[in-house]
Amino acid sequence: MGLTVEEIVELPILRKAKIKSGKQHIKEKPIEWISVIEVPVENFVRKNEFVLSTGIGCENNPSLLEEFVKDVIRSGASVLAFATGRYIFDIPDSVMEYAENHDFIIIDIPWEIRFGDILHTVLQQINEDKVEEKQKADEVREELINCVLHDKGLPDIAQCLYRHIQMPLAIMDYAGAVRYNEQIDTEVLVSSQSSLDSNVEKKSSSHPVIQEHPLYYYLEEFSVEQQVFFRLFIMNNSKKQGNILIQPKGFQQLSWFVMTVLEHTLTACALYFVKENAIESTEIRLKDNFVLRLAKQDMEMTADLLSKGELLGYDLTLPYICLVGSPSYQQENRSSKDNPPTSSLQSMNYYLQKEIMNASQLLQRKTLTTFDEGEVITYLEAESDASMEIANQFLDIIERRLSEQLPGIELSWGIAAPKDGTQTFSVSFDEARTALDIGKQQYGSGERTFYNHTKINRLLKALSHKKEISDIVKETIQPLLDYDQKRNTDLIHTFMIYNKYKGNVSQAARAMNLHRQSLLHRLRNIESLTQLSLMDSDHLFLLELSVRLWTLKKIE
Repeated sequence: MGLTVEEIVELPILRKAKIKSGKQHIKEKPIEWISVIEVPVENFVRKNEFVLSTGIGCENNPSLLEEFVKDVIRSGASVLAFATGRYIFDIPDSVMEYAENHDFIIIDIPWEIRFGDILHTVLQQINEDKVEEKQKADEVREELINCVLHDKGLPDIAQCLYRHIQMPLAIMDYAGAVRYNEQIDTEVLVSSQSSLDSNVEKKSSSHPVIQEHPLYYYLEEFSVEQQVFFRLFIMNNSKKQGNILIQPKGFQQLSWFVMTVLEHTLTACALYFVKENAIESTEIRLKDNFVLRLAKQDMEMTADLLSKGELLGYDLTLPYICLVGSPSYQQENRSSKDNPPTSSLQSMNYYLQKEIMNASQLLQRKTLTTFDEGEVITYLEAESDASMEIANQFLDIIERRLSEQLPGIELSWGIAAPKDGTQTFSVSFDEARTALDIGKQQYGSGERTFYNHTKINRLLKALSHKKEISDIVKETIQPLLDYDQKRNTDLIHTFMIYNKYKGNVSQAARAMNLHRQSLLHRLRNIESLTQLSLMDSDHLFLLELSVRLWTLKKIE
């Protein structure tokens, strides 16, 4: 698209004109304007302009004529045509040599050809070309929009773009993933991800041809490995959906037509991403609701339920164990400068979902995941004879990666018992939820509690409702509760950690980030308030039993 010098000089009115320099470039040099200019040039010449001149004022001054030509070349014009025979009879060799060295076209026009006739003819050609160019741009717009309306993919949109602009390009989504690449080095694209935002330099306004299109002001220029690229953001409702990268050979390729096609492509890509996001959101919502129903409702494993699961990509015939996780943020690990992504529950869920998917791929295990009231519910494919080992491997991978991405996050987990035979998702969820509650109350956050390891707690739960036992529990630990409330301490938790490490003071102190002497002081307070000795096995059993029963009451 666009007129070239060759098309202009072939017009009947210019058949007597002679090309004096730059003849090898007439097929590639574009013509977008025409004007008559005499000394001085100043800023009256535009890029890609066909300049007519009589050379008046330079007839007896070859140096002034040479400066005039240099100014026209510097302006970005495509052609300088001299009408010879009145003020200039021969174009000096020095001017011709300078023009050749700068790949510039100079034309000699006989004096008898009137500039008015040339202007009229060339402007008519330019206008006709503009109309044709606009019609072609409208056709491209319809083609691009039809790609979206007829459910074609992003590659179809990108191929349409490449077919019309003929330059290397790539389309990336919001996450930076390359969705389509045409003739751009893959290694360069990878390098661009780390330098794109830091090294982007907004293109200056020194390219008039591009400024004629409003999209120019959104065009960004940057370099990667000494290669120049341009970027345009794909926007929707003022939100970035992705970007288009192009690599033209030069600014002359960024014509009005190319910029218009890029503008239509941005619209098509934005529509495509909106449609894609809507489909993904619907699929995620359907999956979340399906898994949540499995967890919360006692559903019979019918053929219809199996079929619904299969449509969502779930195989419900596999053996699963349920894991329920509760994330918490440790404020003491947070500096005043930190602004963690966990400030948003949605953001935290995104990271959790991402790492669950990563762990399932590494272990080659199927998972079903949903979120409910700030907790993550995951069903992990695991055979009953190896469920504990698989669950630990799975959680190790998740927590190791999350600790790098979300410093200060602690995850408490409840893990259900393995099931043989028909899968009972709701029973498995109840077990995992019970294990999580017991673990958090007994040991605090950051622990993994297996349902099979809570037998003593569940046994005690059956006893906790008897009045006589409740009275003993209250009599035993009430002094500790009163002290904790009055002094804002946590002697109950201190005893639980001490008991967890089987009376090892050093290990318990490290676990609580306490000095050893501080922990010993707390333990003496516990003995003093309860009148029980932690060295006496009966006293220790009574205190542990009372704390466990009190904890179970809190869970209820």
